[in-house]
Amino acid sequence: MTALATASGAGVGNPLLNIGIFAAFVLVTLGIVIKVASGQKTAGQMYTGGAAFSGKQNGVAIAGDYLSAASFLGIAGAIALQGYDGFLYSIGFLVAWLVALLLVAELMRNTGRFTMADVLSYRLKQRPVRMAAATSALSVSFFYLLAQMAGAGALVSLLLGVTGATAQNVVIAVVGAVMVAYVMIGGMKGTTWVQIIKAVLLIAATAIMTIWVLALFKFNLSGVFTEAVTMTKGSADPKTAAAADKLLTPGLKYGKTTTTKIDFISLAMALVLGTAGLPHVLQRFYTVPTSKAARKSVEWAIWLIGGFYLLTLVIGFGAAALVGPDAIAKAPGKANAAAPLLAYELGGSPLLGIVSGIAFATILAVVAGLTITTSATFAHDLYNQVFKHGKATPEEEVKVARWAAVGGGVIAILGGMLAKDQNIAFLVALAFAVAASANLPTILYSLFWKRFNTRGAVWSIYGGLLSAVGLIFFSPVVSGKGVDPATGKTLSMLPASIDFHWFPLDNPGLVSIPLGFFLGWLGTVTSKEFNEDKYAEMEVRSLTGHGVAEAIDH
Repeated sequence: MTALATASGAGVGNPLLNIGIFAAFVLVTLGIVIKVASGQKTAGQMYTGGAAFSGKQNGVAIAGDYLSAASFLGIAGAIALQGYDGFLYSIGFLVAWLVALLLVAELMRNTGRFTMADVLSYRLKQRPVRMAAATSALSVSFFYLLAQMAGAGALVSLLLGVTGATAQNVVIAVVGAVMVAYVMIGGMKGTTWVQIIKAVLLIAATAIMTIWVLALFKFNLSGVFTEAVTMTKGSADPKTAAAADKLLTPGLKYGKTTTTKIDFISLAMALVLGTAGLPHVLQRFYTVPTSKAARKSVEWAIWLIGGFYLLTLVIGFGAAALVGPDAIAKAPGKANAAAPLLAYELGGSPLLGIVSGIAFATILAVVAGLTITTSATFAHDLYNQVFKHGKATPEEEVKVARWAAVGGGVIAILGGMLAKDQNIAFLVALAFAVAASANLPTILYSLFWKRFNTRGAVWSIYGGLLSAVGLIFFSPVVSGKGVDPATGKTLSMLPASIDFHWFPLDNPGLVSIPLGFFLGWLGTVTSKEFNEDKYAEMEVRSLTGHGVAEAIDH
């Protein structure tokens, strides 16, 4: 604790060592990307890696894609500061995969080719549905990218003692440049191998830290919890100290008022339903050769992700017990710094450098996956299908995809610079809300409702998207929360002097998700369009994989 007392306000560990480990991770992963890249001349190679991955490989890659900076940094920090209520994020993220497994994974793999829009537009009018689906996919990816870029800024500012806005912006720009390099050189194949390696390293590092923390308390988990409460009681902040006894019970964050309780229900809906609508997760199902492999992918992902989230419980409370809430609150990145600070407390600069290097690799892998998705969405759905009416050559499409990756990288960098002070777990929750409101209703209706038509799809996507984003804009997240008395910083995105919020909840899912489903139904029943033959064809294809999946032995 004494080491942290002097280090938490600036950088921790050895900045040169940290930079060296960062550079090693980047160079090694770039080398792997260059080695596995095979020209990426076709759209299939660029977007899906030629569908050449096994179910096990894809499952590990999904875990690598899904276990983002929010999972490692944001959730560990939320547990350290909010205890039980912080862990609720983990539960929501995990349960979500049951929806993906049972309702979406296999059917999406059988029906689509490269993107989510392939499925949504299969039996509907191509241009309006692809436009809507592409708009939604790009919006979700943008929110998710913001979270990752913000995480990169917070992490590196902690490790290098960088507190100035300019220096943090430079870090974010470097992350953006590396992710664009991954995508342009290696396409989906290179990105997938980076995600596999990163997933193994992240889970291994988290497991080592968990065992280390438990060993310090003689493998008594109750001892970790008790010490976390004791450390929190000793906080210099009276509010934090007073809430120490609530760390182990529900309600510290979401049980204060009726509004916060309703907000939790809204958050849970977004997390559970949003995963099955995330474009970068859905695209991963197209990287396997069969529907059986798609199912196996999700099974592997569930086990790996579930195990990881159980480990974050120990890491979060371990950070509260060994580092303390005051040191976490003072560190650059605040809650996002809990896991790196715990690593420093356990193993000093070497462990901090390794863990942070892995967290950095985590961010790079996730943003690369998101960039692949945005570039595929723009090139395949908008450029080829909408602008060129499906007549663009594969070479043209791949070229546009590469330039789209550059454009997406620039937008992500600029957005990350603006969002670098936001809690990344919260930013991810917003992405999930948009995915659950705009994408999931349309996906489920397309797969399971015979009557569903173009108007229903367009109304559902745009209605869910606009309501989610609109409610976020007029929520306390953007304005109206006032100032934190301990730090003097505004609790909303905008300065405390600005307040135009009227929506009481931080997460819009409770309103926007039912609205997305309702608008899909309303648009459908008010339109006479119905192509029974096309639906029958899609139904057979989704259940059997005919025309897409390879034959398998039963």
